[in-house]
Amino acid sequence: MKDWTAARVASAAGAELLRPDRRGGGPRAFTIDSRNVPPGALFVGIPGERVDGGAFAVDALAAGAWGVLVTPERAAAAASGEGAILAADDPIAALGRLARAWRRELDARVIGVTGSTGKTSTKDLVAGLLAGEKRTVKSRGNYNTEIGLPLELLGAPPETEALVLEMGMRGAGQIAELASIAEPDVGVIVNVGPVHLELLGTVEAVAAAKAELIAALPPGGTAIVPAGEPLLEPHRRDDVAWVTFGAGGDVELEAYELNRAVVRAGDERFVLDIELPQRHQLENLLAAVAAARAVGVTPRGHVRFEASAHRGERIEAADGVLVIDDCYNANPMSVAAGLDDLAHTARARGGRAVAVLGDMLELGAAEREAHAAAGRQAAEADVDVLVTVGPLAAAMVDPFGGESYAVADAAEAAALLPEVLQPGDTVLVKASRGVGLEVLVEALT
Repeated sequence: MKDWTAARVASAAGAELLRPDRRGGGPRAFTIDSRNVPPGALFVGIPGERVDGGAFAVDALAAGAWGVLVTPERAAAAASGEGAILAADDPIAALGRLARAWRRELDARVIGVTGSTGKTSTKDLVAGLLAGEKRTVKSRGNYNTEIGLPLELLGAPPETEALVLEMGMRGAGQIAELASIAEPDVGVIVNVGPVHLELLGTVEAVAAAKAELIAALPPGGTAIVPAGEPLLEPHRRDDVAWVTFGAGGDVELEAYELNRAVVRAGDERFVLDIELPQRHQLENLLAAVAAARAVGVTPRGHVRFEASAHRGERIEAADGVLVIDDCYNANPMSVAAGLDDLAHTARARGGRAVAVLGDMLELGAAEREAHAAAGRQAAEADVDVLVTVGPLAAAMVDPFGGESYAVADAAEAAALLPEVLQPGDTVLVKASRGVGLEVLVEALT
């Protein structure tokens, strides 16, 4: 966007240009953090519950910002500095409009990815499949909100050919909002499960919220969904390609051994060399293959898969202990998959399976039964030791029935684990983000 004028930036954002940048040209970067303003960046002051980021507009300009996008009240206070000043009543909405304008400027295919679990890994897999064929940008970490997604879009360079954007969902309407900014050509729904029930109430409502991505596709776009998922059938569209993945679907796994996957799609077969940290990532791989084909890329050869932090990373610790760091988030579906992976890995290594499971949040009225079910699943997976973290996770102990420990928080877990672990153990660390189990991972590794 460096060649855009300040007037064009303001118009695209639906903002009022109070003062242009005297140096000419447009912003070279975008940030909402006044403590880290790259030279030539547009600083967007986001009003928050506790702090209004617009209060730091002067600081951002002094740090070398190209300009600031803030509320009219904050814009007046920034007038003494150097750089462009853009004013909008709602800076978040203005940021989204600006990102949409840049998306339309790019000659790129956009793939939106959402799901109850596995959306980040699927996004990473899609990017890995595209990287050798197209200049690809994928959204980072948790940049999947009405603030993060526009920042990732705006960060895409002009030569970008493919954008892979994760779309998070906290409630009804949010996917629709993100899709209105990204305008995806391809929409991937990895799965639908019992998450965010505290806000949405039913799994059917979760499916409807995820299906907002399908509704946003243009005629001729491509919807990629799990095979045999009845919850998405009411949202099927006849004017988009409907591609299913998984057993019985349009894209199926034929074999996976020695880090080599054979994938069938119609009459075609693709042999992919890829090392997946968890076997349940194979479903995500199938969705990624479907997405790559939808934008004209034929999957082939070695696929470089770079998993995002705290999402199934395997870390060697002292005494031959293997830590499976999956502590970024948790829900009933992902915990069940994680326990299966733990059991498989521990058996292959010949040591004990130790599960450290923390609270799963935002499950509403189903929270106690969901945690009890996780305890039963741990027993069925032949987990040797269960450590629960938090008041909700404690409900796993009785259904588990084996050697178990219940602690209040991550700090207590970090103090306990060195006393519990034995050489050669495999340890799964998993909980909702709010539990903060990365503290435990750092202590162990």
